[in-house]
Amino acid sequence: MNNKAKKQNTVIDGKPYRWGSKTYVMGIINVTNDSFSGDGIGYDPEITTEQALKFQDEGADFIDVGAESTRPPNIYKDVVRVTAQEEIKRIAPVIKMMSSKLNIPISIDTYKSDVARCALESGASLINDIWGLKNDGGMIDVVVDYECPIIVMHNQENSIYHNLIEDIKLKLRRTIELAVMRGVKKENIILDPGIGFGKTPEQNIDVIRHLEEFEDLGQPLLIGTSRKSFIGHVLDVPIGERLEGTAATVALSIRSGVDIVRVHDVKEMVKVSKMTDAIIR
Repeated sequence: MNNKAKKQNTVIDGKPYRWGSKTYVMGIINVTNDSFSGDGIGYDPEITTEQALKFQDEGADFIDVGAESTRPPNIYKDVVRVTAQEEIKRIAPVIKMMSSKLNIPISIDTYKSDVARCALESGASLINDIWGLKNDGGMIDVVVDYECPIIVMHNQENSIYHNLIEDIKLKLRRTIELAVMRGVKKENIILDPGIGFGKTPEQNIDVIRHLEEFEDLGQPLLIGTSRKSFIGHVLDVPIGERLEGTAATVALSIRSGVDIVRVHDVKEMVKVSKMTDAIIR
């Protein structure tokens, strides 16, 4: 068994989340037309809210909304970055409608402080920053101002490491220290080792193999393996045929101490999580 129960509870949208009691499932909604996973559903608030309600009914504990494709440009050459103004235009009406109908918290998937601030004003409750507070210096100020939780992901421009696991842990530890020094509550920091970002397929597998080593950072841990290219690399299958590979990574990640799994296929991964929890908790 792992030591997850020792992690401090995090209050999200007024509700305490007791890490170690269960695996929480985060459903992905891409308010884009160019998601790597092929699930981008455009910018219509009614359609996206309908999808969010479906995920909620299927057992999701969070909804993660993103308005810009986060596909790594070193893998996907057609990636188009959008401005903060365009992101705000896409997500503000979506989050406002979602927050009026959902009973679960909404996360905003962005590395831009202006977008995060707008999302929180519109009804989001936490931030998912794929650049781990390193891309936009104003992001820490937003977290402090709103006293909201933030998911801090490890990311880098290349896949060069001296020691893969220790390098990732060191960078995450330094980010925790910086955030706390700037006024972020430690219990509001959730870590993500960044599967698929700044890592080769073999390195992604190695991170999953050694997930238990991240437990000594003392923070709740999120992982996002859903449909990612390293699964396709191993199984030699396209994006639409990576459900079983995703399920394997989810189950093994939970066994190694992960608290939140970020997924596209909510119904199936809720079942995988419940079964794994029944065995290990």
